[in-house]
Amino acid sequence: MMKLRPLNKVVRAAKASVVLAVVAVIASSACSQQAAAQSYPDRRITFVVPYPAGGATDVSARLLATKLSDAWKQTVVVENKSGAGGVIGNDFVAKAQPDGYTVLIGITQLIQAPSLVSKLPYDVFKDLAPVTQVALSPIVLTVPDAQPVKSLKELIELAKANPGKLPYGTFGNATTSHLYGELLKKTANIDMNHVPYRGSAPLLNDLLGNQVTAAFVDLTTAGSQLSAGKVRALAVGGEARKRQLPDVPTLAELGFPGFEAEGWVGVFVPAATPKDIVAKLSAELARIIASPEGVAGLQALNLVPVGGSAETFEAVLRRDHARWANVAKAAGVRGE
Repeated sequence: MMKLRPLNKVVRAAKASVVLAVVAVIASSACSQQAAAQSYPDRRITFVVPYPAGGATDVSARLLATKLSDAWKQTVVVENKSGAGGVIGNDFVAKAQPDGYTVLIGITQLIQAPSLVSKLPYDVFKDLAPVTQVALSPIVLTVPDAQPVKSLKELIELAKANPGKLPYGTFGNATTSHLYGELLKKTANIDMNHVPYRGSAPLLNDLLGNQVTAAFVDLTTAGSQLSAGKVRALAVGGEARKRQLPDVPTLAELGFPGFEAEGWVGVFVPAATPKDIVAKLSAELARIIASPEGVAGLQALNLVPVGGSAETFEAVLRRDHARWANVAKAAGVRGE
């Protein structure tokens, strides 16, 4: 007669087999990820820009794509997947294969949106992994040359003398430009009419035509007209003055704190991308950004080059998430 093993020994043996199987799977997965990281990249990389071609985000993406392709001897293409204020392109990358071959070139909207809209199809902290911060995109409070005001103080005085009559322009609802504008109205206790545009280019056109009294516009768009003297800068956002406008004070310097958070361009991949791949991509892009060609290319767009590690960028994201939440609450702005 066959002798039966005690039940507890059978259970222990079964558990041991399961543990060994799990360990084997983990080890196999780790080896597979390590091999993938070592061979990365071995095929085409796609940079997804969630906005139309031609803007600062698109141009900076193409600069990085060209330099990365040269360095890694692999094709790097840029695809524009615009719509829904960037949400379509962001979501596309958040749900892409986490292998380092689909890369998002995103902007501050990623970290602002959670405080402005009730529902998003992705969570920026759970579904996307930061790679590096490309550059800061300064915002400038400007007036047309046709306006008599020469300072923020004079603009505020003009607005107070004409409550509800002066239009101010932004490059869209629930954008950095809009948040800055509404926050200034609250902190300066002025009443100006918000005029949202579909981007910076049409906003600048109407600013040049003196159809809006003032506008918060990005320096990339306004830079050439500022240099030409056709529009005048009264103040800049951020923590410090800008290299391109050394004589223009920050809003904080002028007695209006709360504008320290700035627009930026950054690189992301799907959250489950192996850390070795993220680190490899981050190091190479940071090198490109800090190179003389990278610095010159970004500064030509009136962007402020940043670069740095994925960990540094993640800290920026968490800091800016809190900052923009405070700005949105103080300004009373909600997305559509």
